[in-house]
Parts: sequence; C-alpha cells; structure tokens
Amino acid sequence: MNQSALPMLASVDLGSNSFRLQICQNLNGQPQVVDSIKEMVRLAAGLDEQKNLDEASQQRALACLSQFGERLRGFSPDQVRAVATNTFRVAQNIGSFLPKAEAALGFPIEIVAGREEARLIYTGVVHTLPPNGRNMLVVDIGGGSTEFIIGSQLQPLHTESLPLGCVTYSLAFFRHNKIQPQDFQTAITAARAEIQRISKMYKRTGWEFAVGTSGSAKAIRDVLAAGAGNLEESITYAGMKKLAGRIAAAGSTKKARLEGLKAERTEVFAGGLAVMMAVFEELEVESMIITDAALRDGVFYDLIGRQLNEDLREQTVAQFQKRYHVSLSQAQRVGETARLFFDSLSRNADAPTRQYWHHYIRWAAALHEIGTDIAYTAYHKHTAYILEQADMPGFSRKDQQLLSILTLGQRGDVRKLLEPVGSNRLMWLALFSLRLAVLFCRARLPLALPADTRLHYEAKDANLVLQISGRWLEENPLTAGALAQEIGLWDKIGTRFVISAQ
Repeated sequence: MNQSALPMLASVDLGSNSFRLQICQNLNGQPQVVDSIKEMVRLAAGLDEQKNLDEASQQRALACLSQFGERLRGFSPDQVRAVATNTFRVAQNIGSFLPKAEAALGFPIEIVAGREEARLIYTGVVHTLPPNGRNMLVVDIGGGSTEFIIGSQLQPLHTESLPLGCVTYSLAFFRHNKIQPQDFQTAITAARAEIQRISKMYKRTGWEFAVGTSGSAKAIRDVLAAGAGNLEESITYAGMKKLAGRIAAAGSTKKARLEGLKAERTEVFAGGLAVMMAVFEELEVESMIITDAALRDGVFYDLIGRQLNEDLREQTVAQFQKRYHVSLSQAQRVGETARLFFDSLSRNADAPTRQYWHHYIRWAAALHEIGTDIAYTAYHKHTAYILEQADMPGFSRKDQQLLSILTLGQRGDVRKLLEPVGSNRLMWLALFSLRLAVLFCRARLPLALPADTRLHYEAKDANLVLQISGRWLEENPLTAGALAQEIGLWDKIGTRFVISAQ
C-alpha cells in the first residue's frame, strides 16, 4: 500500500455495545485523529433467546451506519476497514442483516473472529503502550465478549476471546430493578467459570503488568479516580469490591450516583464491573493500568502497516515540536540541564525511578515552549493547556496531566502548584529542576556552568541548595537577579531555596 497516496484512513468498529467511526490522517506511519463518531447502539441487547437480532436493534444499527456512510462519502475502499465483533458473530439471522448493513455503510463489513479481534486490539495497544520487552496481559471487555492477550513483541503470544460482555452480563444478572450483593457474586462466579478455560495457560506464561482497554475498563478507572480525587490510572480489586458494595447497597447503579460515570454507561456498568472482578480473581491480577488504545487503533496500524520500532510517545513529541515551531537546540539545552539538576537532587532515588522522571523531564523540556506559538505572554499557561487537552498518541491521560503540571510550573508563582503536586517530593524536584534549567538557559546560547556548581536537596530540612561560583553570578547579573526572585517565590510555600556562593 502506498502510504503517501492514502493520507486519510477510516476505521469502523461495530461492537456489541457501541458503533464507532474514526478518521485519521496518516502522518508518516502515525495516525492523527481528525474526526470521531460514536453511537451507543447496544446491538447485543437485541438478541433474543434464539440469538436472532430483533427488528428494533437492526433499525438502530442501520440508522447509525447510514450516518457513518454519509461521513465516508468520497473515501475509496482501500481507505476504509469496517470490522464487526461478537454480536455479528453469534447472531443467527446475520446473513439477512449483513447486506442491509453494508448497503447503509457503503463499504464491506468484515466479521472478525474472536482471536483476530484480540490481535487487532493488541496491535493498537502495543503501538501505543510499548512493553519494552516485558510480557503484558491485555484485557478488553466489550459488549458481548472479552478478549485476553499476552505479548511483548509486535506479534502476541496468546490471543483468546470469551463470551463475557458488559451488555450480556448486565442483561443476564442485573436486569431487575433491585441489585443484591448475591447478584454480583453470581455474575462473578459465572464469569470465572468461563475464564478458567484459559487461566492455567495464561498464568503459566505469565506477565509483568496488566492493561485494560475500552469502555468498561475506562469507566471503572474513571469512577475509582473520581472517588479518590487523584490522577490514578490503575484499578484494583479492593476498589472494585467497594464499588460493587455501594451499588448493591443503593439497589442499582443509577441510585448509587457514581461520580465519574457517564450516563451512557449506567445500564451496562454493573455487568462490566462483575466481569472485571472475575478477571482479577481468576487470573490473580493485582492491579491494572488503563490505556485509550483499542480495536480501532489496531485497525489503523494494520492499514498503515507500520512496524513496532520506537516509542509512539517519542514520535508524538517530535511531531508536536514541528507543529508548534519549537527551537530544537533550546529544547535540548533545557532538557539536558534539567536532567543534570534532577540527578543532583535525587541521588537517593533508585535507578528505575530516576529513569521514569528522566522521560517526563525530557518531554516537558522538549515541549515547554509550544505555547509561544499562541502568544509569548503567559506562554507556559498556553503550553500546559495544550498538553492537557490535545490528542497525544501514546500518552495516557495521566501522562498528559503530568506534563501539563511540569510545564505550567516552569515559571511564575509556585503557589499554583500546591494542589496538583501535593506531597509528591520527586515531582517537586522535577519541577524545580525544570524551572532552574529554563532560568539558566534564558540566553538561548550554549550554557557553561562553573565546574564546581552543585545542587542538592537537604531532606531533613527540605531545603534546596545551589552551590555556585560567586564570581560567575557577578558576571551574570540577569541570572543572579532571577535566582534571587526564585528564592522569594519558594519561600511563599514554606520551602527554603538557598544559594551558596563559593
């Protein structure tokens, strides 16, 4: 496929709960979303006891596909891939419905097998969240099926699809108006019985971290994060058990009034929660991070044919630098200086922790001036807003919020950081390192600090100490004045910044 001839690509994901159309621009092998449409069709809810789609569900589906078809006018067949999942697989009358669906959409619809669906999901995840050689368990709870994948490279080791879904389990176990604690236990037991078919093999292969994708996982994450009032990106069994208890005590998901839960997911939340709790129990999962990558992303990467050769986040940062006309030399200068400062301040941190912060400090430095493309005045605020709100392939919501905080804190009043940073000591040190780097690199010229310059953190008194040549400060009065102002800014939040002139 000639990539340059296909700048626009479209994926159509016909799930058992929702239908999605996403259109991307192909930027050198990386998809950039330009349009997205989602409809909660709830196709699985239209299956009767004989597994036939009822007329109402068919009409909902056709109405949605007609809308998608209008948006796809002008696209050629090799620019569009439409995939249909579990409900299309199991519906007994799909033979008569499929031609009508394809006519409404205007493109062929591919009913993918469960394991192919799992592979596509994994393809989206592995390009977006590179495992760096570590095995990861990917779990995708859909409306009618749940996909389980283990892998560490471009091709997965294991792919399985089981008949567990948020729609089907909500209908089967939580359909009546009053939800009792035993309803959750019944649903969990039923789901565990299905998962037992693969649990022995999966646990024997093993994984180093678990990843949840799609609506149910994200909904659980959002509710847990809203309840905790933080930026938590992972879900735990203890948190889910509390949610189940809260729903049972209230009598229904709606009455539980769960903060962070979208109205469109209220009817199917309990079913998805029960399935996820069964996953944790049967596979002995301790915690699970959540990614926005999903089936539609895998479809795009299949269309593009890009190989897994680097962290997608690095590509995104490079493209943002180009889009916002970043000075690469200044960004690199600030990044290297900030890293040196952070290493001096975090000597007691272990290597993996320091490496983690190295990534974010480098990315923040690489992008810290993108706000100047809007206006120089308060550019750090423009930068922070862009990094929090923009589509940034490869970065999670938590990643973007962290970058937003770091770049917001590169200058100005430090008090604005008290709430978002809280008691996270390493984040404070990262912020301080970036602030000093921006301050020292203000001249936008190669920086040569005196050889005896030292920066350290006195944990006992929480002091930040900069040892630097007094003569150098005399020769650089602009920097000396900025450092003096910095002392006053940190003093306002009760932190001593001490300059020891040698």
